[in-house]
Parts: sequence; structure tokens; C-alpha cells
Amino acid sequence: MAACLRFTRRVWKSFLENKGKAFLDAGDKAIERAVPGTVQASLKLEQYNLNRTQTVHGGLILSLTDTLGSLAVSTRGHFMTGVSTDIGTSFVKPAGTIEDTLSAKAVVVAMGRTLAYTRVEFSNAKGDLVAYGHHTKFVGKALEHENNVKFSSDGERVTEGQDIIDEPEP
Repeated sequence: MAACLRFTRRVWKSFLENKGKAFLDAGDKAIERAVPGTVQASLKLEQYNLNRTQTVHGGLILSLTDTLGSLAVSTRGHFMTGVSTDIGTSFVKPAGTIEDTLSAKAVVVAMGRTLAYTRVEFSNAKGDLVAYGHHTKFVGKALEHENNVKFSSDGERVTEGQDIIDEPEP
């Protein structure tokens, strides 16, 4: 497994262990791909992910915008992903119902010394865009964390920092 994907899953595991993202404890989620600046994930929808009209609850998509935006920052080698300063989501069409799979791609649009900007796009099983979000994070204090690493341009290996290989996947 590529170093960037391994590291991003390690950050996700830290989210789970610290109970910072309660909804992550439920459902069949997968971080499928992570390369520097981009993370792709999917979620098999369960009843508790739906609203009273039996479609995906908008709060789930907003929360996923937060989490996946953070994980996109982690693909740049940042173990701590900062704090949110701005977040929003636009809903294009119903995103699915029970047993459907919601797919997402989060990209770091820009990263400076103190702020990171991400965009997350959500699609249904047909590949149709159903929602998109933006997430701005203050990363200034996170840039010097002891667990940060640097990746090769393709994300296959760690070039600086400690590459932890034998941690179990979440």
C-alpha cells in the first residue's frame, strides 16, 4: 500500500480513536485512494444516514465535507489537520437512499502557511454530482507536528519523517 494512503488511514484512525467524528463509527466506509492533495472515499448508506424523506440527510454530507476536507489536508503529510474556519455545502440533487453508495473526492485547492482550502464533490452510484462542499482550515499550528511527514510526488513513499507501516487499518 502506498505511503500516502497508509498515512491518511492512520489519521482517520486517530479521528475514530479520539471520538472527534462520531458518525465515522457507523456504516461501511472506505478510504479508497489517497495521493498528495486528494482523497477518495465511499460510504454505503444506512437507515441512520437518511432524513425523513428517506434520502441522504444534508447534515451527513456537511459532516463528510468537514472530515474529507481534513483528510485531504492529511494527504499533504499533516497528521494534525487544523481547525475549521469556513465550511459549506451545496446540494444538487438527492444523494441516495438506503443501500446506495455515496462516493466522494476531496481535493486540496490551495495551502499556504496558515490556511488550507479544500473542495469535496459527492456523487451517486451512477456518477452524477449530487453535492459539493468547500472547507477552509487554519493549519498554522499543525504544520510543525511531530508526526508530520513528506511524501514523494506520487505518494508512494515517505521522504521525510517516520513511515509507520505495520499499524492495522481502521
